[in-house]
Amino acid sequence: MSFELPKLPYAYDALEPHIDARTMEIHHSKHHAAYTNNLNAAIEGTDMQGKTIDNILINLDKTNAAVRNNGGGFYNHNLFWTVMSPNGGGEPTGELAEAIERDFGSFAEFKAKFSKAGATQFGSGWAFLCVKDGKLEVCGTPNQDNPLMPGVGCGGTPILAMDVWEHAYYLHYQNRRPDYIEAFFNVINWEEVSRRFAVEK
Repeated sequence: MSFELPKLPYAYDALEPHIDARTMEIHHSKHHAAYTNNLNAAIEGTDMQGKTIDNILINLDKTNAAVRNNGGGFYNHNLFWTVMSPNGGGEPTGELAEAIERDFGSFAEFKAKFSKAGATQFGSGWAFLCVKDGKLEVCGTPNQDNPLMPGVGCGGTPILAMDVWEHAYYLHYQNRRPDYIEAFFNVINWEEVSRRFAVEK
C-alpha cells in the first residue's frame, strides 16, 4: 500500500498571523505532496513496500538518497503538522513540563536550546525535541534527515519538529529565520507533544 499525503487537522489560514496561509498551502500541497509521491516511487517493487515509515527510516541504507530524502521529508512533515495548532503556544504542563525542567533546567533554557538548533542549522534542515532512554534531547539535522535514521548524530524518537527550510517561512519572513522561530512557539501544540512524550518516555 502506498503512503498518502495526510490532510491537515486545520485550515491553511488557521495559524495566521504566525504562519501565513499561502506558505501553508504551498508547503503542504506542493512540497509534502512531492515527498510523498517520490517516496512511493522510490520504494515501489522493493522490500520496503508495505512497511511503516518508522521501520523504513530506522533500517535506512543512507546511500539510498531517494528514500533518505523523500522518506525523511514525508515523516518530518507528518510530525510537523500535528505539533502545531491554532490553539497552540504557551508552555507545556504535567509530565512533559517536569521532564523539560529536569533535562534542560527550565522551559526558558529548553526554548533557547531548541531555537538555537533551528537558527544555527546551516542551509536547510530541522530542529527536533526527542525522547531517548526516557530523557529529552534537542538536536538539529540537515536536509530531511531525522533522529530515527542511523548515524545522523542524534538519536531517539522525535516528539516535536520545527522545519527551517526556507520554504517553511520565506514568503512571510524572508531571511529572518529567528523571527519565524519565535513565531513557531506561538503555535506549538503542547497537548500533542505531551501525548507523544507519554508514549515514548
